[in-house]
Amino acid sequence: MNIKVLGSGCTNCHTLEQRAVAAADLLGLDVVVEKVTDYGEIASYGVMSTPALVVDDQVVLAGRVPTVAELQKMLA
Repeated sequence: MNIKVLGSGCTNCHTLEQRAVAAADLLGLDVVVEKVTDYGEIASYGVMSTPALVVDDQVVLAGRVPTVAELQKMLA
């Protein structure tokens, strides 16, 4: 599974990345996590507010940082 965290590199972006990794670990998923900070690439996903989460090239979340439990549901 390929996970991308879209954002400027702010605290919320780092928190989202950490929680996504934790959720994947709890589910036993093999994931590759990539940080995307390029605004052009972020805009190409149609994301207008960050942080955002892209799973296998599908935007699943934008503009907030969910809990680990919420992320587990998104990744399951």
